[in-house]
Formats: sequence, C-alpha cells, structure tokens
Amino acid sequence: MANLPQLAVKAAPHAYLTEPLSGLAAWLCYFRGADIPVLAETAQALEVLRAQEDERDDVDAGSLSAVIENDPLMTLKLLAHVAAKRKPDAATSTETVTSALLMLGIPPFFNHFGPQPTAEERLQEQPLALDGLRDLLKRAERARLFALGFAVHRADLDAAAIQLAAFLHDFAEMLLWCHAPALALQIQDAQRADSTLRSADIQRSVLNIELDDLRQALMKEWRLPELLVHISDGKHPDHPSVRNVLLAVRLARHTMLGWDNAAVPDDIADIAALLNAAPRIALAFVHKIDQSE
Repeated sequence: MANLPQLAVKAAPHAYLTEPLSGLAAWLCYFRGADIPVLAETAQALEVLRAQEDERDDVDAGSLSAVIENDPLMTLKLLAHVAAKRKPDAATSTETVTSALLMLGIPPFFNHFGPQPTAEERLQEQPLALDGLRDLLKRAERARLFALGFAVHRADLDAAAIQLAAFLHDFAEMLLWCHAPALALQIQDAQRADSTLRSADIQRSVLNIELDDLRQALMKEWRLPELLVHISDGKHPDHPSVRNVLLAVRLARHTMLGWDNAAVPDDIADIAALLNAAPRIALAFVHKIDQSE
C-alpha cells in the first residue's frame, strides 16, 4: 500500500499483564475496559478513507467493509460499538460488517473511530508475541475460508454468520497476545513442548480460565448478535452450524504447517459426516478450498 499517510497518534507505552487474574469474572472486568488494537494495515487504510470522506464525501459501506472485514479485531470493535447503540429490546441485530455500517452510517463511523492504535505498535518490543499474533490471524483467515466453504456446500442460510464466527473464534487469544504477551508465550511454549496436552488444560493452568469461556463471556458482555454468540459456543457441538465452525477452526489449526498432522484424518472423517460426503470427497473439497487462498 503506497504513499499512506502517517497516523496521527502513537501508542503510549503499555503496561502488560504479567500474572494471571483470579478467574473469569476478573478477566471479563479487565477486558471490559481494555482497548482493542487493530492491524497497522487496517489503521492506515481507514485513514486513507477518512481523508477521502473529508474531501469528497464518497466513501460507502462497501469500501469500508472491504477494509474492516479482513481484520478480526476491527470487526469486533465495530460490532460491539453498534450493539451498544442498539436498544436492549431491539428485534434485529447486525450480523455482518456491512449491515453494521449501514445501521451506523459512514460519518458516525469516522466520528467515533478516530486513528486506531495498532497491534504492531503495541508489540513492537515483543517480536515473539507479534509473530504469535500474526500466526493466529493467518489461522483465523483459513478458518473463515473453510467455514464458508462448508456452509455453502450445506446450503446453510446463515453462511455469512458462520464464516464470521469462525473468523472471530480466537479473538480472546488475540487479545491475550496484545495485553498479556508473556502469558500467551507461556501457553505457546507448553503446547510446543507437549503436543498431546489439551489447550484448555494449559489455559486453565496458566490463566485460571479457558479462553473459550472468556470469548463467550465477552461476546455476551458486548451484546454481539445472538446468532453469532450461539454458533460460536463449542459447548453445543451437535448443532450443525456450531459443528461447521468448530471443524473449520480445527482443520485450520491442524493444517497451518501442512497436511501431515496426525489429527487431519479424524478432521476429514468428521467433515465428511457434516457434509454428508465420502471422506475422499471431503478431502478433495478442503484441498480445493485451501488452494483458493
């Protein structure tokens, strides 16, 4: 992206969490007031669009969506902001970035969201944590593509929400990398030292919580769309949409470094059952999705 303007603000020195909090209520309280940094590319692109809006008033929801929907952290900020403005008894909710922008309006978006703090600024002295966050963001994009492919194959009417749920599935871990990089690295090191350990067990040992529980609590706290909250809840894996999300996230995690992970055959068997297809057909299908990235 050439000739981008310099952002107007620099991130202030940040005090990271270095010790685990006492439990879910404490973590929820912390993130209730914590800022959410976005990707530097997103922050820069938003400033380009802000300048266009100021000069010509010709920025639309489509051009803004194209920037926001590729950044799970900015997507999260937008959905939470729009949800906070919605009346508690409102019958409808925004389940996509575009619908959220249409509800909010373009000038109000720029009025509320000034120049954004970035993850790169926050973690500039934490290169290993920044690498961990970037890996997680790549995995989120893979999960989104798999989830959409599965949902379209199943002709699921909630395909847009399903791909969004997969994309945002690990946002609590993303926030952990940004706010408590030492703890996130401790979890990563434990997983690499013993791949047989369950992620949830390591998280409880290091953080006193499971990140899945924190994700669901934050989604409810921020009043994100009910459908999005429901299909993100891995404690109900029998629901087809939930299973769609979980299998997409699983496959993305197991294939980040290639397709020779020992867990992949089990993933393919479960995906075949979800798609009502033979395992060889399911395997060819997910390879086709992977090659389309």
